[in-house]
Amino acid sequence: MTLILFFVIFGVIVIGHEFGHFLLGRMNGIGVVEFSIGMGPKFCSFTRKGTVYSLRLLPIGGACMFAGEDGAETVNSENIGKSFSEANVWGRIATVAAGPIFNFILAFFLTLIIFHMNGVNKPIISEVIPDTPAEQAGLQAGDEITRINGGRVHFFDEISTSLMFNEGKAVEITYKRDGKEYETTLLPAYDEEGQYYYVGVYHYRKPEESMVSGWEWIRYSFYNVGYQLKMTYKSLAMLLGGKVPMTDMAGPVGMAQIVGNTYEATRAYGLRIVFLSMARIAILLSVNIGFMNLLPLPALDGGRLVFMLVEVLRGKPVPPEKEGMVHFAGFVALMLLMVFVFYNDLSRIFAG
Repeated sequence: MTLILFFVIFGVIVIGHEFGHFLLGRMNGIGVVEFSIGMGPKFCSFTRKGTVYSLRLLPIGGACMFAGEDGAETVNSENIGKSFSEANVWGRIATVAAGPIFNFILAFFLTLIIFHMNGVNKPIISEVIPDTPAEQAGLQAGDEITRINGGRVHFFDEISTSLMFNEGKAVEITYKRDGKEYETTLLPAYDEEGQYYYVGVYHYRKPEESMVSGWEWIRYSFYNVGYQLKMTYKSLAMLLGGKVPMTDMAGPVGMAQIVGNTYEATRAYGLRIVFLSMARIAILLSVNIGFMNLLPLPALDGGRLVFMLVEVLRGKPVPPEKEGMVHFAGFVALMLLMVFVFYNDLSRIFAG
């Protein structure tokens, strides 16, 4: 069941990403040679209007290959459209950027479903534990946290993540009580056994506080995608800054393990809870993949966008052979990173 759930989640994310490329490419008149889900040898395929739609043997990744891109040619005369290089530079930019952007759109629609089914965990304090930093700072049950260090807070989970990224330093808290706003300074305490910072507040779900509808429903869904984006780039910054060890990186095997553990922890509560948990993982993965693909690194969508923006500035494209060499070097580096992450995943599994 773990592998099935993981492949379904990853498949949905890959389809969303590649469909973004596909749709914008078609809108800009670019011929699509192949739209594939998976990698490696073809498992099955069919052709429609010159485009091959294929399912490949290894259910990781996917591709939307355009005519004239990386040496690809049209399949036959039915593949109506120009080659990728013949398209207007802004059309190519839109086509490449659409993949990651569609990852964010997918995350937004999955959030809409979750919030419709389960409501929103708003940052309202249900209980303050005695003799904790929260009590010492004057916080009380019923207070709504609105800002931490000046940054807007929309979800209760943001309290703990803000503390994690703040690394134990004092935080400025803005909160609402009886319709009025107040400010206080709070110094998190450190749990030696659990190795995390805490303030001493709990949140219990109340239907009258959590359910949203109409514009509020849409607004909070946008907030959630923004929150996941913030989590992603701050986590990456901590990783690159050496504050998180490289061994904490997780790849497909590690994510499959997380899916399996989550399924085992929620299956007793029924299909609804399993679905909500899997949808949350899909949101996290979709935003992560979208963000990582926008990084200006060779072989990624962001790296290709850099060359196109250089083309806009220069008024002419970078010679294809030079761009190809850069992307090839980036691809090799990416494969080496994947091997490292794969080794990390296996090490964690066997060590556990």
